[in-house]
Amino acid sequence: MTCAKRAVLRRSAMTAAAVAGALVLAACGSDNGSGQDAGDTAPPPAATENETPDTEQANDADVAFAQEMIVHHRQAVEMADLADTRAESQEVKDLAEEIRAAQDPEIETMSQWLESWGEEVPSADGPAGHDGHGGHDGHGDMPGMMDEEDMERMGHASGAAFDTMFLEMMVAHHEGAVEMAETVKAEGSHEGVRTMADEVIAVQTAEIDRMNAMLGRD
Repeated sequence: MTCAKRAVLRRSAMTAAAVAGALVLAACGSDNGSGQDAGDTAPPPAATENETPDTEQANDADVAFAQEMIVHHRQAVEMADLADTRAESQEVKDLAEEIRAAQDPEIETMSQWLESWGEEVPSADGPAGHDGHGGHDGHGDMPGMMDEEDMERMGHASGAAFDTMFLEMMVAHHEGAVEMAETVKAEGSHEGVRTMADEVIAVQTAEIDRMNAMLGRD
């Protein structure tokens, strides 16, 4: 046999041995049926989303605040809507737009809270387009709310008379909202509600001062 043939045979034998060894190692590695050595530890399962529950709870004061403030805000927005066509002063119209822009999103936020808590959201489809709780009457226990007669008088006013009526009524309305916000800060437990109460107090107190100045009050 020539040297060249012997070299080829040696290379073939070495290749066969290497393949056999690889097959043996693969078989050993798959003995536990998992493709891993028996001593290996499987990786922990991936954490699921939202694994930590929301522990923030709303109490009865929070629920009452959200339900009543939705109704309260809706009346303020209704009053602001009247200013679009009945106010004479551009300053009153601008204020009305600011009130609407601030309170509409708060109504939406409070509605979402109530839904998430499994509580009733006050209906917006009440008699004569009012608040869903028998019109404006029946809210004598809610600070600052106008009654049916007040809203009718405002709805029939225009010009400078409307401006004065709007400012006087909105001052009383805002003072009621501030009172409600202070109550829930003392009695509520939900952090989001407390934050909104702080905002109501700050914004509406500033607007009360502004409206009193427009009325010529000290």
